[in-house]
Amino acid sequence: MNTAVTARPGWEALLELKYGMRASTTRLISKRQLGPLTLQRAFYPEGDTCHSYILHPPGGVVGGDSLQIDITAESGTHSLLTTPGATKFYRSHAQASARVSQNIAIASGAAVEWLPQQNIFFPGANVELSTNINIAADGNYMGWEINCLGRPANGETFSSGRMRSTTSVSIGGELRLVERLAICSEQALTASTGMRGLAMQGSFVAAPCNSADKDSMAQILQESTGRDYPHPIGLTLVDEVLVIRALGEQTEPLLQLFTLLWTELRLQKLNKPSCIPRIWAT
Repeated sequence: MNTAVTARPGWEALLELKYGMRASTTRLISKRQLGPLTLQRAFYPEGDTCHSYILHPPGGVVGGDSLQIDITAESGTHSLLTTPGATKFYRSHAQASARVSQNIAIASGAAVEWLPQQNIFFPGANVELSTNINIAADGNYMGWEINCLGRPANGETFSSGRMRSTTSVSIGGELRLVERLAICSEQALTASTGMRGLAMQGSFVAAPCNSADKDSMAQILQESTGRDYPHPIGLTLVDEVLVIRALGEQTEPLLQLFTLLWTELRLQKLNKPSCIPRIWAT
């Protein structure tokens, strides 16, 4: 008798969203969904801006799973997208990786705010993340990625597994930034050029930006560094792409820092005060 067990193929999921202007308000004009990715109904706490909550009903991602999210923002639209909770990446078979691809296309005069809650990588997870952002020359993008390696509250480190993340930003069809993070060994967790023994890593990206945007963010960071946020922070502006990178040991302080930066930059770039997604309070 053949007792071999065939591994269950992973989930394959696709969510395609398109936003367009209808009666001076941003509307979700097209949605295509395959597999376990979906969207809650749109919310309008600001009137004309569409707030969307992306849902992944299985509640976690394992090796063999493949998730793809494609977002298209037509001219003049303003959309804010987030998730109701952390995305959890569980232990995977050594030969099976989980893949998440996120593609955001922003047309002329459109704005997209991509503000997902954190990714949590359990020990033994094997994950490849890819985020591709294509912005028209007069579009606007603000977004972040927050990663937690292990579960520090439980004393659990990312002692095994692999996590590879790539973010690319193009403006007006020209590639401006390729950002990579690879955690493939315990050395990367402790090295001075890696995580420095900290569990949290986050990147806040905004584009197109200028020196005035950089100066305002630098002022906030100067006021926050030390007592309010004691961990390493870096700020760069290259080819109109503003990137703020931070390390930490807990999610909440890092999220608070990024929310503060987003609040200021949103007012500066979009002339709108921040509107915190209400799902974050649940």
